[in-house]
Amino acid sequence: MTSRHRGRQPRVLYLSFYFPPSRASGVYRARATANHLAAEGWDVTVMAAPLKFLHEAIGSVDEKLAETVDERIRIERPRLNQFVWERDVRRFSRFRQTMPVTARYIYDLGQRIFPEHYASWGWACVRRALRLHARRPFDVVLATGNPFASFAAAWLFHRLARVPYVVDYRDSWTLDLFADEPAYEDDHPVWAWERRVLRGASRAVFVNDALRGWHAERYPEVADRMRVVPNGWDPDLLTVLDDAPGAGPRTAAGPLRFSYLGTVTNNQPVEELVEAFRLARQHPDLDDAVLNVFGHLGFFKGSDVQLLERLGLDPAAGQTDDPASGVRYRGPVAKTDVAAAYAESDVLVFLAGGARYVTSGKIFEYMASGRPIVSVHAPGIAATEVLAGYPLWFNADSLDPEQIAQTMIAAGKAARDLTPEAREAAIRHASRYTRQRVLGPLEAELRQLAGAASREEQEVVSA
Repeated sequence: MTSRHRGRQPRVLYLSFYFPPSRASGVYRARATANHLAAEGWDVTVMAAPLKFLHEAIGSVDEKLAETVDERIRIERPRLNQFVWERDVRRFSRFRQTMPVTARYIYDLGQRIFPEHYASWGWACVRRALRLHARRPFDVVLATGNPFASFAAAWLFHRLARVPYVVDYRDSWTLDLFADEPAYEDDHPVWAWERRVLRGASRAVFVNDALRGWHAERYPEVADRMRVVPNGWDPDLLTVLDDAPGAGPRTAAGPLRFSYLGTVTNNQPVEELVEAFRLARQHPDLDDAVLNVFGHLGFFKGSDVQLLERLGLDPAAGQTDDPASGVRYRGPVAKTDVAAAYAESDVLVFLAGGARYVTSGKIFEYMASGRPIVSVHAPGIAATEVLAGYPLWFNADSLDPEQIAQTMIAAGKAARDLTPEAREAAIRHASRYTRQRVLGPLEAELRQLAGAASREEQEVVSA
């Protein structure tokens, strides 16, 4: 144990733009990481998005989720220049109102330095972190992307304060996950930034081995510092309510309840799902089955209309339930209430977009519920590596609606025949992916990088 840490907590600066009350797709990993570090004895400071941006620019919040953040965590919200998100000229600054061309030129100049609209937030994080560091030094920095201004901020803070940093790729910076190809031209400045960031990083963390492998091939000089930390599920948010009236898996007569839980996006094969369910309902065992869609429609304001249409519903008429197809849009579910939605589901539908590098965080929750799971996604995505040992997984390995329909029929039968033993086996597989288990190795590496004592050693010193 170094004298630097004797008798005090190790201190981490966590750069996580999307943090509760944000409901962005990566926020659950960020929340769990911060909470886990706090529970393991770390002094955690989070740099997150301004609340004004979450409420006004993207209108994407879950206030109940914010209540689940460990109260010991300090949250800072550095300024973000909302130039590209501001559409109301009445809210422009006086400078932008009087000199709009010059204002645009100055903004674009900043984009040349770091090519991302969140750059101003990253620089503001560094300024605030330096002030906090002068009062009480940070021992290590953890940055999660997207946005990847957090990576640049970690790199710059390291250059100025010599504090080691780790980057967490919960998303890909330069790989288009849905097209399975580089996201930028070869001469784009983002490549130089990624190379710079990775060379300076003590560790780089990825959500699956496919992503780690892609980056290791492109940046072989830092491959030995690359790690995989998969997503997981949060036991504190997922106490499945099988004791609630009518909530348990239905093994007797009654309509089977298929459910999708999560944000619906334009990258998902929604039409294939709806058509497959229509075909599955032609089977006598599923003729009265329903498909409940729980969640938001897109991440931004105004995206709901198109997605309702893709679900076969009529938004102009306010239609959220189509008895003919069995599709019912049930609306958003707060993360703290999601267990109730799982509890009233017999079969879960894993609807995912993208190609082989995609692992959805939602699949870990699905497994933890112990329900049959039907895959509706392209063959060979990274999520199949996680599902491979799950005993209640039904995978057509195709996006052909006919083949998906057959797996739905098989999953429906499994739901009716489900035994306590089969469900326990499914939950045992899911138990490998609790947040505590998947984040344990990351916490250990952060502690090593920080030069901190183990938690046990700290307790001996404090005693």
